[in-house]
Amino acid sequence: MSRIEPVGRQEVLVTAEVPLVMSLGDLAATAAAVGGKGASLAYLVRAGFPVPLGFHVTVGAYRDFVGRCGLHEPVLAALSGVDSSDPATFEAASRRIGELFAGQPVPVSTAAAIARAYADLGEEVAVAVRSSATAEDLPCVSSAGQHDTYLNVRGRAGLLDAVQRCWASLWTPRAIGYYARHGIAAGEASMAVVVQRFVPADAAGVLFTVNPVGGGRDQVLVNASWGLGEAVVSGHVIPDTVVVGRADGRVADYQIGGKEVMTVADDTGTRERDTPADRRQAAVLSDDEAGELARLGLAIEELYGRPADAEWARADGQLFVLQARPATSPKPAGQPGDQAAQPGIPPGEEWNDSLNGDYLWTNGNLGEAIPDVMTPVTWSFIELFMTRAISPPHLPGYRGYGRVGGRFYVNFSMSVALAAVGGIARKRFIKLTEPVFGRLPPGEEVPRVRLPRWKIFRMLAVRTIANARRVRRCQKGMREFVASAPARCADLRAGIQRIGEAAALADAGPSRVEPLFVEAADMLVAAGGGTDALVLLLVPRKLAKLIGQDDATVLLSGQRAGAAELASLGPMIGLAQLARGEIDRATFALRYGHRGPHEAEVSVPRPAEDPGWIDAELARLRDTAHSADHLLVRQEAARQAVWDRLRQQQPKRAAKVRAMADRWAEVARAREETRSELVRSLSVLRTWVLRAGELTGRGDDLFFLSYQEILDVLRGDKSALSSVPARRATYSTYRALPPYPAVIRGRFDPVRWSADPDRRTDYYNEHTTTAPPSPAGGTIAGFPGVSGVVEGIARVIGQPDDDAQLGDGEILVTTTTNIGWTPVFPRAAAVVTDVGAPLSHAAIVARELGIPAVVGCGDATMLLHSGDRIRVDGGKGTVELLLRA
Repeated sequence: MSRIEPVGRQEVLVTAEVPLVMSLGDLAATAAAVGGKGASLAYLVRAGFPVPLGFHVTVGAYRDFVGRCGLHEPVLAALSGVDSSDPATFEAASRRIGELFAGQPVPVSTAAAIARAYADLGEEVAVAVRSSATAEDLPCVSSAGQHDTYLNVRGRAGLLDAVQRCWASLWTPRAIGYYARHGIAAGEASMAVVVQRFVPADAAGVLFTVNPVGGGRDQVLVNASWGLGEAVVSGHVIPDTVVVGRADGRVADYQIGGKEVMTVADDTGTRERDTPADRRQAAVLSDDEAGELARLGLAIEELYGRPADAEWARADGQLFVLQARPATSPKPAGQPGDQAAQPGIPPGEEWNDSLNGDYLWTNGNLGEAIPDVMTPVTWSFIELFMTRAISPPHLPGYRGYGRVGGRFYVNFSMSVALAAVGGIARKRFIKLTEPVFGRLPPGEEVPRVRLPRWKIFRMLAVRTIANARRVRRCQKGMREFVASAPARCADLRAGIQRIGEAAALADAGPSRVEPLFVEAADMLVAAGGGTDALVLLLVPRKLAKLIGQDDATVLLSGQRAGAAELASLGPMIGLAQLARGEIDRATFALRYGHRGPHEAEVSVPRPAEDPGWIDAELARLRDTAHSADHLLVRQEAARQAVWDRLRQQQPKRAAKVRAMADRWAEVARAREETRSELVRSLSVLRTWVLRAGELTGRGDDLFFLSYQEILDVLRGDKSALSSVPARRATYSTYRALPPYPAVIRGRFDPVRWSADPDRRTDYYNEHTTTAPPSPAGGTIAGFPGVSGVVEGIARVIGQPDDDAQLGDGEILVTTTTNIGWTPVFPRAAAVVTDVGAPLSHAAIVARELGIPAVVGCGDATMLLHSGDRIRVDGGKGTVELLLRA
């Protein structure tokens, strides 16, 4: 039996029976047979590139080894205890699998096949032995660097030992964590091994056919250092950096790197040694060599049809290609979302999960709390948080949430599909979740995700039971946690600052820092989980039916319990207390110094880190004639009037309404309090990352690594640092773009979208092209936030840092708000947002202050201009344009 399988731009015949060993350029050397790295090398060999001679030990050999040694079931058993949120379980599973592999002999048939292929390379020739996993270097997945490589291996026994160690490296802690986080089942991962003649390089490095540090598609970037390439790839050395023009092949810039160390061959394999002083400031490459490498890179790009990166080596004046990878993208070149069409987006660093298929993505919920483009360290902790959340999870082959252009989005198609598995009809689920995600555009269909119903049901049943138990446990300890968290965080930050050794700081991550964050995450999930989630969603609707929308909105304000205010109001009320002298600056900073507009982004300083922060906040308070205290008193009077009228006119109904409102208030306060403490735990994580930067001497480079990668660097493995320049470039590119639409259908290219003068800011659909609509009759519709009608001047503001533009009594029009905006609200006569729903920050704070609000308008910031005269009707959820500025 055979099939045709595409590889790059050609198709090859692949047989169902995979031999134990294949020649390096074999037509059947596909990713399924020889792993991603092996398939790429085979493709290069067939295209005539200067690749060292060698052969593949196929996945068939690995599976034969596992089967003959009876390891399949024990490996699955070892992996059964893996928790994607707990790195300690990765270590435990890896140790156990390593023990299972140790001492097992390579099957005789495989050993003989390897020996024959090795003899064909030369007598006792030195070889490089590289792992090639089936989930590595694929077009849509980048798990490179997680498995082992052995260089300068000699002799049959040494080769067999290296092959067996490569097989075992399929189950390193880092790889196990990767499989767990990306929904790759244990049975889907397999390992091949590439064996090649070892190149005794006098110089080596990497090249990128798109300059990842700002040159885009006009330049090729080459890194070069003395000796073998391991020092460059691992980040242990600062190499020479050469920029070559793509058009003319000429060197545009040559920066000499420090090149303090070099990797060299020795009798035991390889070792690092100090680079001779006279070579540190010497250029590794001539202009001609740099140009030749650039031409090689561009030829590889042409072969793959998209940008690529490659590892190269030089020996005896000859250049070799050791590895090459196309940029990670699931789409052919030239289509929307293709990296080759995205200036400034470096290979493998798109941070764009919308490219994985036709799904509906929304940031209408957590996008408010996480409005920024995320650095890799922030994203790793958001992923950790989401593994504790109830929905939507990742499932094999599907992502329940992800990054779109570096920003957080939920896969709403997955949410709808999972709800259907649980028996909730699509229309009912969409309507039920409107207060959380907001309304979908009129007529928009949610693309279907066809999940295997009973398989998913079984998977979710275990998760649901575990989550329910965790929610119940956390709800019991929530009061104690909220009360103790500020002091715990302060003590932990102080303790981190006292740690003086990198290894000790690495130990503090999983033992002290991570558990605090996980506990805070669990508390927030518990605060809005189980029946409490239904309370938040359904009580406002029920109250509106019982007593009318306006009265229900008033009664759901004033969510205070004694001296404890709703956390969203905290900074605003605290400022008023500070201004009156009721608290001092230290108390204000302790209570609220962790809250701000960018509080979820670990790389951004906390407000308390800015010495002038409190003065600036007090100055804003003095700028308005409408104090928070005045607005709260006014709203309390309105609330009391509703209660008096209810008791007089409907005494029986008043008791029922009181019980419902009190229950809603209890859940709302818990949700706000635990969110605040989760943010406080992020400030501890920031302290830990900053200290790691100090102890390693890499400073803010570490914000561009994941949590696990930072742990690796602290423990001496600096290989991930080589990714920092590309990730910085990606981050800078995305951060310079305006906020993306709240709802995205299909594959979304943020760079192309931002360059389109006719772009829509509310909604994107790759299947249609529509211009932004004009307000029908001059009216924009959204969710009723807070009742009341206000006419006034609109002030369109993009960032909370620009809030000084809002004049006293003007109407605030913005994309979304979070707690960083709270002190601005008393100045606003009304609030209008593009993104939001009845449970969004803008609706909650406006309700507490009695400020008319319309939220979730979609495109208000695009259709309205600063200076326009508008009428806001919070009860109807409409914004009317009266006079254009």
